[in-house]
Amino acid sequence: MQPDVSIWLTVVGLAIIFLIVGLLIWGKISPIVGMTLIPILGALIAGFNFAEITEFLEAGTSQVMGVVVMFIFAIIFFGIMQDSGLFNPFVRSMILVTRGNVVVVAIATAIIGMVAQIDGAGASTFLISIPALLPLYKELHMSRYLLLLLIALSAGLVNMIPWGGPAARAASVIGTDPVSFYLPLIPLQLAGLVLILGLATLLGIREKRRIEKRVKAGEITLNENVNVKGIADEFVKRQNEEMAAASEQPRKHPAIIWINLLLTIAVLVTMISSLLPPQYAFMLGVAIALPINYATVNDQMGRVKAHAPSALMMAAVILAAGVFLGILDNSGMLENIALATIGVMPEFVVPYIHIIVGLFGVPMDLLTSTDAYYFALLPIVDSIASTQGIESASTAYAMLTGNIIGTFVSPFSPALWLGVGLAGANMGQHIRYSFFWMWGFSIIMIILGILMGII
Repeated sequence: MQPDVSIWLTVVGLAIIFLIVGLLIWGKISPIVGMTLIPILGALIAGFNFAEITEFLEAGTSQVMGVVVMFIFAIIFFGIMQDSGLFNPFVRSMILVTRGNVVVVAIATAIIGMVAQIDGAGASTFLISIPALLPLYKELHMSRYLLLLLIALSAGLVNMIPWGGPAARAASVIGTDPVSFYLPLIPLQLAGLVLILGLATLLGIREKRRIEKRVKAGEITLNENVNVKGIADEFVKRQNEEMAAASEQPRKHPAIIWINLLLTIAVLVTMISSLLPPQYAFMLGVAIALPINYATVNDQMGRVKAHAPSALMMAAVILAAGVFLGILDNSGMLENIALATIGVMPEFVVPYIHIIVGLFGVPMDLLTSTDAYYFALLPIVDSIASTQGIESASTAYAMLTGNIIGTFVSPFSPALWLGVGLAGANMGQHIRYSFFWMWGFSIIMIILGILMGII
C-alpha cells in the first residue's frame, strides 16, 4: 500500500526546486545564495521551526563535508603541479609526435585534453590545450571546431574523476565517498577513452578529406614545411613566461619534475587504495608539494592564495548544496515529491526513469546548469527509482554518464566560454558542430554502462 502523500510538503518542495532551477537558468541568482536562502525560507513556510531546520542543516552539511575538504586540497594540489610545469613536457612531446599529420594531430588533441583535465578544472584544460594546438590547426587548415569538440569530449569523460565537479556533486547527493563512488566507473571510463581515440581517428580522416577537397578546389594551399618543433617550443616558452610573471617562483632543478610525478602517483594510489580518505590524501599531498616546489613560506602561501579562489568557490557551492539537500531530504519534501510523481507516471516508465533521464543528459545541459541537474533533478530521480529497488549509485551513474559528456557543449559552462574565446570560435557554431557527436557518444556510454552492470 502506497504511503499517504503530503500535498503541502510536495507543493513547497516543488516550489523550492523550480524557483532555484529557474533563477539559476536565468542567471538571476548565484548557486550559493539560491541553495541556501530559498530552502530555509521554504522550510519556514512549510511549518518547521528553527530547531528543526538546524537539524536539517547539520545533517545536510555533514553529508558533504568530506567532499568539500577534498575539493579544496585537490584543486590546490593540481594547481601546484601545473605551476611546476609537470604537464609541459608531455604536451610538447605530443605536438612533436604529430609531425603535421592531420589524423595524428586529432588523436594527439584528444590525448592532450585527457591529460590536461586531470586536475578537474575545465578552465585550465582549455588554457593549456587550445593555445598549444591552435597554431598547429591553423598551419594545417584544420577546423578550430574540431579542436573544441575533441578537447570537450576528452575533458568531459576524464571529469568522472572524484575531484571533478559532476562526480563530486553526484557523490554528495547520494551521500557516498567520492572515491568509492568513482571506482566502479573506472572500466567504463577506460572504455570511453579508447572510444574517443577511435572517434578522433575517424574525425581526423574526415578532416583530412575535407582539407584535400579544399586544396583541389584551389581554396587553400598546404604548407609542406610546417614548423612543428617551433610550435612546441613556443608552447613551453609561453607557459614559462606565465609562471615567471607570478611573484612566487618554483625551485629550478631537473629532478623536481620527477619528484612531482612520483608524488602525484603516490597521492592517487593512496586515495584509490583507501589507505587514506581522499580529502586527507590531497591534504598530505599539498603539505609535501609546497616545500618541495617553493623554498620560502611566503612563496608557499602565495601559491595557496593563487589557487584559493577556485577551491573555495566550488567548496562553497557544495556546502550550499548540503543545505538544500539537508532540508529537502530530512523534511520529507523529497520523499513526498517522489511519491506524487510516481502516482501520475505510467507504470512501465518508473523502473527505467534513471536511464531515460540519463539518455537525455546532454540535451538537458543546454536547458539547465550543472548545479540544477545534480542538486535538483538527481535527488528526485533517485527517490523515484529507489521505490523500484534501484540503488542510488546506479541512478547517479546513469545520470552522470549521460550528462558528463555534454559539460563542454553547454552555454552554462563558464570554462567553455573561455575555450571558445581562446579558439576564436563562435558558441552557436560550436554547439551545432559538436552537439550530436557528443550526445551520440553519451548514449553509447550509457549502453556500455548497462552491459558492464554499472547501471
